Parts: sequence; structure tokens; C-alpha cells
Amino acid sequence: MLDHLDRSRTDVVLIVDDVPDNLSLLHDALDEAGYTVLVATHGEAALLRASQAVPDVILLDAIMPGMDGFEVARRLKAQSETSHIPIVFMTGLTETEHVVAAFDAGGVDYVVKPLRPREVLARIQAHVQSARRAHQARNALDAFGHASLTVRVSDGRVSWQTPLARQLLQRYFDTPEAVAPVELIDWLQHAVPAARAAVEAAERGAAPPSPAPTWMVNQGARRLSFALHEPTGDDEWLLVMRETSDQAAMDALSQEFKLTAREGEVLYWVVRGKTNRDIGDILGSSPATVKKQLEHIFAKLGVETRTAAAGLAMSRVAQLKMR
Repeated sequence: MLDHLDRSRTDVVLIVDDVPDNLSLLHDALDEAGYTVLVATHGEAALLRASQAVPDVILLDAIMPGMDGFEVARRLKAQSETSHIPIVFMTGLTETEHVVAAFDAGGVDYVVKPLRPREVLARIQAHVQSARRAHQARNALDAFGHASLTVRVSDGRVSWQTPLARQLLQRYFDTPEAVAPVELIDWLQHAVPAARAAVEAAERGAAPPSPAPTWMVNQGARRLSFALHEPTGDDEWLLVMRETSDQAAMDALSQEFKLTAREGEVLYWVVRGKTNRDIGDILGSSPATVKKQLEHIFAKLGVETRTAAAGLAMSRVAQLKMR
């Protein structure tokens, strides 16, 4: 068992390589640098060690007998308990397709054989520090009950998420657990470059700090918003999710004007400036049905237009809030 590891004093590195000389070289260099070093000589052992110890970083040989490093990385990234661990590939293959395969499998970096211990140590230190900052940020968000997740922008892979974030994603989207929704990926690929540019401009004093970019999706009376929090790697960002509900306002409108629950929903979205087609899409009904419901609402409010209905509703709700 590996639950005796003292993480308060040292970072844990898992080396995966089937060549004893490589293991010995790296073990000695990392041990001398103050790391706790674990080793595995094949893919199955690597998966077991990683799930038991949850190391801070993994040095992974790309080419091994049986399960190669690319498959090991894919399996680690598919498991929630190990998906956040930075993976640095070790390979003698420098062709572009192999480098791309390493990153596609979930790697954050690679070193080329024959290995140079000082270079490996520098890479390890950089990724451990980045992982530590991300871990601290996630712990702080968890402590306050926020739903948060980290997403790789290039392909939308979710490397870490809180239990609440997992529940919300499952409620709003029909996507695999380890992959962000397509709509969110599309937004990230546009929002991240703009966010980086805004941060750089603020650092130069060329512009004031900008609020965090946000993206929102509606589901009936509920809304789920995503805000960019901070980068946790070259291609990875931490997102904070927040769910809000319009149900209280809809209930207030229904009660105040003696409307049915559905009429209260329709009136609420009229106040929010939605068209009949928009409201139909939100509520899962046709524009013709929304139009008929609006006729009933106008009659109960004693108005003839949606503008008058929206104005009356807003003024009445404002009065209710002041009571």
C-alpha cells in the first residue's frame, strides 16, 4: 500500500520505463533532488501505481512491450482520480507524428532519449509547480462549494472536476465524463485568446483589468454559467461554474397576476426580451402555442401588447421586492 507517502515534505514522481538503466539514472537524479520516486516497468503496473499513489507527475516511456505509453496515458486521463496528473513522455521518437500522438494522448511535455537528467529535472520542476498551483486553486474553490473543472482548450478534455461540476455537466449536457461539451469547447477556443490578450494588455498598463469572460446555457428556468478563472497550463484553463434559477421570479409573476405556471414562465421570458420563437425553444413548445398563451396573459393583465405586459410585470415585481 502507498498511503504512507508524506506529501507535506516531498513531491511524488512515478517513472514508467522497461529499461533498467533508464530507471536507475532517473531514480538517482530525482532522489538526489528531493523527490519521492516510484517506478513501474510496464503499462499495467503504471496504471496500478498511479491509481494507488496519485503521483504529482509521471515520466512515461512512449514505447514499451505490451501496452505502450500512449495507451497508458489515455487510460490515466480517462480515470477521474488520475486525469489531472501531468504526464511527461520519454521517447527516442522525434518524428512529428509521434510528438503529436504524445500530446493527443494527454501528455503535457516530452523529453528525448538519451535522457539528460538536468533537463528532465527542469521539466519536472516546472510541471510540478504548475500542478501545485492548480491544486491549491481547486482546493480553495472546493472549500467554498464552487463547481469547477479544468479543460484542455485544444481538444476539450476534462482533466479534473469537482463532484458538483460533474453533476451539473450531466444535467445540462449529454457528453462523456472526460470531455467538455462541444458548445463549451467552441466558446473556449474563442474566449481564451481574447482573455490572454486582455491580461497582457492589463500587465502593460495599456488597459484596465477585464472581467472574466463567461458563457451561459439555459435549461428551462435554470441557467448554467461558465467563467474563465485562470490558466493551469499552456493549454489548460480552470473554469468556475454557477447555476442560477429564475423559478422564484416566475412563481412571483404567476401569483401576482393569477397566471398558470406556464403563463408565468412565458411572461417572464417576455420581460427578458425573448421572441415567441425563443420562448418556444426554451419551453419546448411551438411559437403558435406561445402566441395563444400570450393572448391569455394579455387578457389577465388588461393590456394589449407584449411591451405593455413586460412593463407592467417589471413594475409589479419591483414593488414586490420592496415590500
